[in-house]
Order: sequence, then structure tokens, then C-alpha cells
Amino acid sequence: MTRLRLAMMGTGAFAVPTFAGLYDTPHDVVALYTQPARTGRGHHKHVRNPMVELAEAHDTPVLRPAKVNTPESLDEMANLQLDLLVVAAYGQILSAKLLGTPRLGAVNVHASLLPKYRGAAPVNHAILRGETETGVTIFQIEPSLDSGPILGMESVTIGTEETAGELEPRLAQLSVPLAQRVISELAAGTTNPLVQDEATATLAPKMKKEQGAIDWTRSADEVDWHIRAMQPWPKPFTFWHRTEGKPLRLVVPHVRKIDARSAELPGTVLENDEGGLWVQTGSDVVEIVKIQPEGKRAMSADDFLRGHSVPAGERFGPLE
Repeated sequence: MTRLRLAMMGTGAFAVPTFAGLYDTPHDVVALYTQPARTGRGHHKHVRNPMVELAEAHDTPVLRPAKVNTPESLDEMANLQLDLLVVAAYGQILSAKLLGTPRLGAVNVHASLLPKYRGAAPVNHAILRGETETGVTIFQIEPSLDSGPILGMESVTIGTEETAGELEPRLAQLSVPLAQRVISELAAGTTNPLVQDEATATLAPKMKKEQGAIDWTRSADEVDWHIRAMQPWPKPFTFWHRTEGKPLRLVVPHVRKIDARSAELPGTVLENDEGGLWVQTGSDVVEIVKIQPEGKRAMSADDFLRGHSVPAGERFGPLE
């Protein structure tokens, strides 16, 4: 088997296990490319970057170009004499010229079963759409978005109460043996690329803050999917429209579907014999299990109700 010269491109936490796994292969990890530390309002210059810490622990040079496709950056990459780039959660678009610099091009570790959920937020969108299965795909990078030939794929079942923040680390760990296998096949020249079916492709764009708003007119299942998909960011929220006082913003991290029916409008708080916080959705009823008032810690609904009176008939929903 040919011994390859590898470079890793990654910034986010999802990339860390794959990067660590490269050191357990017989190949040479000659560089890490990662995003430069952001500065300015809202950013801390000395934020810990576990990718950099891992590289430094292995004496691997760290490169942090603000724009990776500049002539200077491309010359720097050419000098590395790379066989392969391994990319995961990097955060920059790679030019055709860059992709042609390593002998074997570049592969991307993507957290979905492609061609489903191409884009920046595949884990969130898979849960948001009620998928029961997802996984990791490694593909040869081409200039178009997440559309290159598939070199390897592994699937997992999504837990019925699993949030995006809980699922992503599982997928990151699943990536490790898959990436090692694909790299071994590339070194041996035994890959069997599979062309993606464009007819079944779907997109998973980056989440926006306003997408966290809970739409109580959706079904109970859809409300649950949405709440799990919006964690850890942008966080699922609603407003409690109180009879007395201003609307109060609430984060709702956990709900449970209840086998109950009512004729109330979606978002209405329902009377019940269990003493819980039940809310009508567009089809069924959900019980709020955990809740976080603005400026407070997350707590159980029982604890919230000990300090707040939420009578039946009051409403949860958007600001009007």
C-alpha cells in the first residue's frame, strides 16, 4: 500500500474525531488547515480550538489562511506535495484549482446519507423532517455543493428523543473508521465511486435564529421534531401570552406527545388532571417536559409551574 501525505481541513467539533483517527493510519499527516480565530464584537480571540491542540500534540504544522484559495495559499499547499486532503466542517468553499492540487484530490466527511441534506446543517434538517435514520457519507469533493461521487457511507438510527446536539457527536465518531477505510482504499486504488442520484437530492442550509420559533399549528410530531432539531442552536422558543403582564419568551427544550384531543386553537394551554403543562398543537396535544424562561436556567415544567400560574386558556405563540 502506498504511504500517503495527508492534510486535514477542519474547524468545528465534528471534525475532531476524524482528524484524531488520521494519526492511527500508516499515512503521514503533514498539515492541518483550520479557520483563523475570529476577533471583534461577539468573538473571543483566545477561544480554544481542539483541532489546533491535537495538531500541536503531534507536532503537525497548523495553517490558518483567511482565504484558502488565494495564489499564496495555493503555492503553500503545492509545497506540501500532498496526496490527499481530508475535509470536515472546515467553513470555506474550495476552488477547482485547490481541489486539483493534491494528487488524489480531496474528500469530505458529511453528516448525512447523501444525496439527502446537502449543505451546512444536515443533522438539524434530518431531525426537522422526521427522519428515523441518518449517517455519514464520504465523497470526492467537486466544485458543486456536496455532489461528488460517494466513496463510503454508514447509517445509524436517530433516537426518538435525540436532539441535533446529541446526534452530531455520534456521527462524528461514526466517521472515524469510515474515513480510515476510504483512505486505505484510495491508497490501494480500490475505491468504487458511486454517482449521486440528483433526482433525490435535498438541501440543508445553515439554520437561522428566527427558525427557532415553535409553530404550534403543526402536528404534535412536527413540533417535537422541530424542538429537537433546534438544539443546541438556534434553540426552540415561543412566547407565553399572559393575561396579566407582557409576553414572556420561553425556550422549550423537551416536549412529549399526549394521547388527548381538544377543540382549542393551537398554542392553547389545556386543563388536565395530571397537573402538567399541556398545549394544543395543530393535530394532537403535547406536554411540555422542560422549559427555560428568558434569563433563567432550564427547569422541569413542574418546577416552572410552582413559581408561575399558567391557567387553562392562555396561549403560547409568536409575538403579534
